[in-house]
Amino acid sequence: ERFIREQVPEVKFVVGHGQMAPTQLEEVMTAFYDGQYDVLLSTTIVESGLDIPTANTMIIHRADMFGLAQMYQLRGRVGRAKARAYAYLTTPAEKQITLSAERRLKVLQSLDSLGAGFQLASHDLDQRGGGNLLGEEQSGHIREIGVELYQQMLEDAVNELKALAGKGDGATDRGWSPQINTGAAVLIPEEYVPDLNVRLSLYRRLSDAEKSGDREALAAEMIDRFGPLPPEAGQLLKVVAIKGLCREANVAKIDVGPKGAVVSFRGDDFKNPMGLMGFIQKNQVAWRIRPDHKVVVRGEWETPEQRLGAAERVLSELAKLAAA
Repeated sequence: ERFIREQVPEVKFVVGHGQMAPTQLEEVMTAFYDGQYDVLLSTTIVESGLDIPTANTMIIHRADMFGLAQMYQLRGRVGRAKARAYAYLTTPAEKQITLSAERRLKVLQSLDSLGAGFQLASHDLDQRGGGNLLGEEQSGHIREIGVELYQQMLEDAVNELKALAGKGDGATDRGWSPQINTGAAVLIPEEYVPDLNVRLSLYRRLSDAEKSGDREALAAEMIDRFGPLPPEAGQLLKVVAIKGLCREANVAKIDVGPKGAVVSFRGDDFKNPMGLMGFIQKNQVAWRIRPDHKVVVRGEWETPEQRLGAAERVLSELAKLAAA
């Protein structure tokens, strides 16, 4: 208020905040609505329920201090008529804002289309967390792992408790994911697919592409939409295929280095142990089994790409043995 009075004395402005008497606040809002003032200087009391078509510009001071949903509501107070509206979100010039604040501002900047409310709610839930779904606490670990994984973990935990109580079929087996360590870059580069939501959607579809036909169709679609696959994306598709082989062979983890690979089975269990022993005896030069039930495969694989190919060959052999 002091800044406006000193720097722009020619502007007619009025102040509104929540500590004013209700009748006084109503007079302020009515006067601004009727156009008696050029500027309304207020706290966040205006964030919802205010519809002033003539207001087309908003300046939010210290936008980094506000929550995502709150800023979205504030921004919605302007642009309520046909005239183009402007919302300026300011941050302090003398100090760096937090990563969380920067993320919120970027999300708000990207929400510029119809139906953005659901996207905003999803981002807000992902950033702040949804609390304990079955308890009274209002904050929880959901923000660390995401909504879908939290719900899946919750369902698996309930199934496990039912199994212990003799009232269910046991915990589902869908939650485990094989680990593949080769040092190869496996990702969809930002410069290949710039839109974050599209990249996340592709990652999700890749994780569900267990059949080779699904992966080939998805690769063809990506090439058609975005151009030739970069090496990292190609390697990501190969890793998804290797994960499928891991599940067939019950392999929990495979580590591949320049001199060989180490394979760990889930629960130290393999479907065809006699077949595995027979295969290792025939290939004693490269293959052996350790006392801790891990399989070691010797080889010379200098580059990450070679190690990725080696992982695929090793897992293919193990998947054949498991199927036999």
